[in-house]
Amino acid sequence: MQDQKNQRLTYCTARDLTLEAAQSAGAARSLNPRPSRDLPFIQVKKLLDSRNDREILEGLRKVISMMYRSKPCLPYFSSVVKNVASPNVEIKKLVYIYLLHYAESEPDLALLSINTIQKSLTDQNPQVRAMALRVMSGIRVPVISQIVSLAIKKGCADMSPHVRKAAALAIPKCYRLDPNTLPQLLDYLGLLLGDKQYYVVGSAVTAFLEVCPERIELIHKHYRSLVRKLVDMDEWGQLATLRLMCMYARRCLPKRMKKVKPSKTKGFYEDEASDDEDSTGQEIEVLDPDLELFLKACKSLLQSRNSAVIVSVARCFLDLGASEYIDSAVGPMVALLRSPQDIQQVALYNIVELCLARPQQFVRYANHFLVHASDPFHVARLKFEVWTLIYPHCEPHVRDMILSELEHFTRAINSDVVQESVRAIGRCAQKDSTASARCLRLLLQKVSSQDGNLSAEALTVIRHLIQQDPQAHVKTVIRLAKNLDTTPNPISRATIIWLVGEFSGIDSENNIAPDVLRILAKGFANESEPAKLQIVLLAAKVYLHHLNRTKQEEEEEEEEEEEEEEEEEETPQITEPIRNPDNDEPDNPFASPPEPTITLLPPPPPPATDHPIPKLWTYILLLARYDTSYDLRDRTRTYRALLADPSSTQLASLLLLAPKPVPHSPSPSENRKGLPLGSSSLVLGVQVGEGMELPAWVQVGEEVDAGVRDEGGGERVGAGGMGFVHGEKPAGEALDVAVRVEREMRRGKEAVREKTLEDWLGEEEKEEGSSEEETETEEEEEEGSSEYEEVTDSEEGEEDGESAERRGLVGR
Repeated sequence: MQDQKNQRLTYCTARDLTLEAAQSAGAARSLNPRPSRDLPFIQVKKLLDSRNDREILEGLRKVISMMYRSKPCLPYFSSVVKNVASPNVEIKKLVYIYLLHYAESEPDLALLSINTIQKSLTDQNPQVRAMALRVMSGIRVPVISQIVSLAIKKGCADMSPHVRKAAALAIPKCYRLDPNTLPQLLDYLGLLLGDKQYYVVGSAVTAFLEVCPERIELIHKHYRSLVRKLVDMDEWGQLATLRLMCMYARRCLPKRMKKVKPSKTKGFYEDEASDDEDSTGQEIEVLDPDLELFLKACKSLLQSRNSAVIVSVARCFLDLGASEYIDSAVGPMVALLRSPQDIQQVALYNIVELCLARPQQFVRYANHFLVHASDPFHVARLKFEVWTLIYPHCEPHVRDMILSELEHFTRAINSDVVQESVRAIGRCAQKDSTASARCLRLLLQKVSSQDGNLSAEALTVIRHLIQQDPQAHVKTVIRLAKNLDTTPNPISRATIIWLVGEFSGIDSENNIAPDVLRILAKGFANESEPAKLQIVLLAAKVYLHHLNRTKQEEEEEEEEEEEEEEEEEETPQITEPIRNPDNDEPDNPFASPPEPTITLLPPPPPPATDHPIPKLWTYILLLARYDTSYDLRDRTRTYRALLADPSSTQLASLLLLAPKPVPHSPSPSENRKGLPLGSSSLVLGVQVGEGMELPAWVQVGEEVDAGVRDEGGGERVGAGGMGFVHGEKPAGEALDVAVRVEREMRRGKEAVREKTLEDWLGEEEKEEGSSEEETETEEEEEEGSSEYEEVTDSEEGEEDGESAERRGLVGR
């Protein structure tokens, strides 16, 4: 017995191993299929002409395989199309695929199969009917446009929702085939938009947007039913319905403003007057009930698994201006960052667009935008941009975290990430003046970096920060000038020289610009072309400032001389006559006084012409005159012509010393502002295609009456067609109301309803019972009446005797 058990275990184990080996071999074949060889034309045609469904199916598979490999399959057209009448569904599918691909090439042969396809519209299988309608509308032959229209009409009345959905998708194809069928297609659309099945309605909305998006009057009576079915639609239907409802809301549902008076606060005592009695009311936006119904339906779509639906809902909230609803869309948008990198990038573009409008709502999600080591550059750049947008609205500890992260990425390996992090630090400093000092310290540490790109980018950002407040950064410019000896990057050197030139007119006595020019002139020949251009510009600015100062000093001296001359004219100097030593005659007291004489002061010494600045200017001109760069030589000739006349420097001052506008580094996505969320234009940064423009809001008083949305807004239920709309109340409440209405109508109809056979039989039974009761009562009444008669007779006799006695007494 033990041996038999061991044999059975061995047999089971071997069987299992055999099955596992067979499965692994099959999987290996499916992973590495052999390249299929094309059969000869005659053999394929023989398979297609066979009467065996298996051979026909094999031949069709060969043809479809060749067709998708861009090999000529048109010679098989007649052999393939004749199999369209096959009852096999698999064969029909392959024939329809082939027919749609080659119908335009052979329209005459394709028309021969139309009758067979029309017969398939009456097939018992709804899948076959839907497929036939789809194929008939896909055959792009204008002659059959009316046949396609009739087929769509038939499909709209089909019992299967799959066929009705195919009819809805066929409407745009029929319109492209023949635009003259639009009136008929509008009737079909109106019928399909009111369908009970949500997936039929989604396809109908897609067809409506493609065929006649301007015919908004078709939507009025279906508005509320479309909003109720929005949650149950598939993703494509939801996207189309969201776009349609957004357009409808702006065209038909106006934005109303309501003036709300603030609540009056009473004083401590009752007789105290309120302080804000004279305060005016505040205007708030009031949502239309139908618009609020749509927004509430959209809010539930934020939990969708499809990222496009979430972005479309956020777009609706943004376009409709519902601030409270926009805040609810921020969290689901941030949750898209857990998606793959391609979806993550598109989601970040939409997040940045939303953050430009409402940055405060993203502050609490700052940690979700931390850059990971595996993030590509475009993702890191967008995360940096989100940080710079929310930076002014963050708490101090969050700001410290953002700056620390940005400083960390200035030491990254990727040079693009380094440059972008430096730009982000500069944007943070521009948006928050309190953090500019810290950002400037961080950037000054990068100036002496060995990485030329980092140094150049840091200096560019520093230049922007210095230009915002030049007077407060004089020492910063001096520090930068000291780094010229250790800065090899040409762009960095050119930036520092330009900054020195901009500050060459401040504090002329202690200005370092002439000394920097003197040092740079020594190594002018070894400088790069950008640095040489800035050296020539620095020389022109220094020389121009020297001319202006000299001219100003001369004017001041001339004014002083004029003032002295005026004073001398008013009080002239009187001197005694010079006594002649040869004339020793004593003074005659009676002689006339000598005439006064006016003596002039000696002229001032001529100005010195050996100042070093003109010599430096001349030396720089000579160096640039023989340079190999023609751009530098042209620029030098321009400056020399401007400064040729030292007495006339107005034009040179206007060109060289004009005040520079304060630079502002906007967010890189500022040029995308206004582009619709979820569009390819937003990702590319330019408007792509015409698109569907968002209509303007309808003015109050010009909107359509809200009553038009009551017609067909839901399925009428209840007894007697009472006006209760299903969907506006919970199902339990709706059932209670319907039962109550039915009871009331039954009570009202009991008095006037027609008698049935059961009623007649019931009445006869009641009459028989009542007749028996009547006979019994009559007998009882007769017995009672006889007794009553006897009593009355005796009473009458007694009365007669008494009356006789009275008469006898009277006679006596």
